[in-house]
Amino acid sequence: MGIRKHNSAALIKEKKADLAFAKLNNCPTSPRKMRLMADLIRGEDVNKALYILKFSKQHASERLEKLLVSAIANWQVKNEEENVEDANLYVKEVFVDSARQLKRLRPAPQGRAHRIRKRSNHVTLILGSRNEDNN
Repeated sequence: MGIRKHNSAALIKEKKADLAFAKLNNCPTSPRKMRLMADLIRGEDVNKALYILKFSKQHASERLEKLLVSAIANWQVKNEEENVEDANLYVKEVFVDSARQLKRLRPAPQGRAHRIRKRSNHVTLILGSRNEDNN
């Protein structure tokens, strides 16, 4: 690897050091339904996002809540000496990408068949600290 590429990779790695992220792959929920919940918590403080997900009726909120708790745990592993409440964590980024589709057939009238697409998604959640972003 060239020196310029090596230096830029080191800078990217240094920037990611203060972030904590968690991924959820192949979640059997439609990406559209998951994005509705992801939009609600984007930019919110961690505690407020947990409350939103906990008291939401949507099925996707259960999986996102579990993912958010996992991201908080990942942040604690990286920053053992710091406290979560003092860090002022918030949901910096959350994005939902579509994953594989299971294709099934449903019988239709007159000997035909309709295709059923069972969609799934990938969710990536990134936490940041408001204290470090303001500096």
